[in-house]
Amino acid sequence: MVVNIKALSLSAAASSLGPIESKRIITMKTFIVLACLVLSVYAADKYNSKYDNFDVETLINNDRLLKSYVNCFLDKGRCTAEGTDFKKALPEAVETICGKCTEKQKVNIKKVIKAIQQKHPKQWEELVKKNDPSGKHRADFEKFIQGS
Repeated sequence: MVVNIKALSLSAAASSLGPIESKRIITMKTFIVLACLVLSVYAADKYNSKYDNFDVETLINNDRLLKSYVNCFLDKGRCTAEGTDFKKALPEAVETICGKCTEKQKVNIKKVIKAIQQKHPKQWEELVKKNDPSGKHRADFEKFIQGS
């Protein structure tokens, strides 16, 4: 037995239904559109997760590599693609105390900053001055870094 199925859009289906069913379909459409908007706004509130699995351990255990990233952030050296992306996000991350960071990014940032603070304290001070010239966010950002 072959069944012919006629494809109808929601609007066409709604016009052939009674007023209550039409209203339900319109309400459903509105709900779907609003849900999509809410999800897109939520997704925009976080940094891209493509660097969540960045190999932080290699970075903090290789002083030459760590210095290279620090120099990139300070505009004193060339940047890798990742370094450029991190550098762009840095001022906002400091200002919002990593408010748009994913949980994994928060862990990684804390590790990298602690390594810079311990191994290159002068460059860390330069980074702070560059990304928070007024010092307005320093205390809160330090609490974030020292937190577990």
